[in-house]
Amino acid sequence: MHVLGRETDPDRTPSLPTVRLGSFLARDGSAGAAVGVDADRPHAGVVFGKRGTGKSYTLGVLAEGLADAPGVSPVVVDPMGVFDGLRAAGGRVVDPAIRPDAVPPAAWPDLLGLDPTSGPGGVLWRAVADATEDAEAVSVADLRERVVEADAPADARRAAANHLRLAASWGVFDAEAPPIAALAADGTPTVLDLAGVPEAAAAAVVRAVARGLYHARIESDLDRLPWLLVDEAHAFFDGVAAPALGTLLTRGRAPGVSLVCATQRPGALPSVAVSQSDLLICHRLTAERDVARLAEAEATYLAGDLAERLPTGTGEALVVDDATETAHTVRVRERRTPHGGGSPRASDVDAAAHAATAERVEDDGDGSGGDAPDAAESEGPR
Repeated sequence: MHVLGRETDPDRTPSLPTVRLGSFLARDGSAGAAVGVDADRPHAGVVFGKRGTGKSYTLGVLAEGLADAPGVSPVVVDPMGVFDGLRAAGGRVVDPAIRPDAVPPAAWPDLLGLDPTSGPGGVLWRAVADATEDAEAVSVADLRERVVEADAPADARRAAANHLRLAASWGVFDAEAPPIAALAADGTPTVLDLAGVPEAAAAAVVRAVARGLYHARIESDLDRLPWLLVDEAHAFFDGVAAPALGTLLTRGRAPGVSLVCATQRPGALPSVAVSQSDLLICHRLTAERDVARLAEAEATYLAGDLAERLPTGTGEALVVDDATETAHTVRVRERRTPHGGGSPRASDVDAAAHAATAERVEDDGDGSGGDAPDAAESEGPR
């Protein structure tokens, strides 16, 4: 098996943690040798692809493989609710819950759409900072109480309190939420179900999780090497989650935290997401801006234009492996668990309706929907 992200080591490769990705794709369309992804060392990676070409599917393949690999633990950020199938691999799907102090005080004004230099923003910042210094467990209600009692103009206190009421309505803040390290403590795939969660609340969760995994490894609170897999990642690089994700991209490998960002809009990612990635998996792209972002990954050891080598078939991907300084075309393997990323079709709904009607007719025997009336009744009134 050729292992992406790992320098060739014939003596050790068979025993090292590896995720089965798929197989090489020959020019005639046939499958070649098996291809895997190194799970022994931490990595930064990106998965690109326009809608419907296999981006989320590939992220699920990686999550499945990481669930089987020793010493690692996958955490999946699921904004669209398509990774429930990982339950079949022993995974758990959880509603996000984070402690308010998991978001740094300086990030709270931005999280709630307040200018940190304004009166309400300043009151909020100070309240969060004081609360996290004075108490071990902080609730949003505690923050509101501190805001109300703050030495500040009434209108500033009222505006900050109203914004905290909005934060409480999101349902993601819980003073008794387990520590972030618990998400990756046992190797079981954990899916953070963010479907339907407001954008700002989802960003707060992603920031808290990325920051929490990083610090858990630095402080030796987590034995396993966590892999944070973020679907629709472009939504989180333009807000409060961006600093924490940037930290994982640039410094996450030192403590052992891997980050894989999947998106159908690579042009919306910052350049650092591509430049810091040692593994790039790219399905079909057509938008000029997205192809241009891919071009940033080109290196001197790659011959030709990467954009010209992009595959066209669903499930096929161009993989750029910085460890071995090579690029390959692969066909991603079939998942063992159900994939929830497919779109419903009107034809399927119509076919199901026809099937249901046919079944009722068959059950009724004569298609009348019940017992046939007698002759007198069938003639109606005389």
